[in-house]
Amino acid sequence: MAAPALKPVINVAAICGSLRKASYNRGLLRAAMKVCSESIEGMKIEYIDISPLPMINTDLEVDGTYPPVVEDFRQRILEADCILFASPEYNYSVATPLKNAIDWASRPPNVWADKAAAMLSAGGGFGGGRAQYHLRQIGVFLDLHFINKPEFFLKAFEPPTKFDSEGNLIDADAEERIKKVLLSLQAFTLRLKEKC
Repeated sequence: MAAPALKPVINVAAICGSLRKASYNRGLLRAAMKVCSESIEGMKIEYIDISPLPMINTDLEVDGTYPPVVEDFRQRILEADCILFASPEYNYSVATPLKNAIDWASRPPNVWADKAAAMLSAGGGFGGGRAQYHLRQIGVFLDLHFINKPEFFLKAFEPPTKFDSEGNLIDADAEERIKKVLLSLQAFTLRLKEKC
């Protein structure tokens, strides 16, 4: 009797738009990594630090190559099956470090193309929702394919407390919602791969 087919492992590149160590958005990614390792089979999340990236400057491109730190970042995005973004909302848009990372990885050849993606955000007012909608617009040019549902916005400053003093998520309901996002991302990534 043949052994059952193994579920393919989906490699997720997780990127936080905030550079602050106790960032709530980075806390969302830590929570996603925990949820994934504990309760989602066939999915692995790798956090990619974007803080070492220089501000985008095409003068740094020499004969079609990029600075080593940029080349490494681009390679890690290229090797990922899908992307998980977490970013605060700055002035109704995505955070500057995230936009910088997006722009570096979109330089020829665009390494975002044809990947599935999902977004998480924590913040005030709309919980980062306006930044997410702007990121969706950016994704159109990048050929990134965002899941539509479920959406995840977290109003971080409304009671009850959702994060501890180090930016770790302590809200069980939010963790369960993150799990639903990850399952949707996993399923969508597998569908896209089947079509290739």
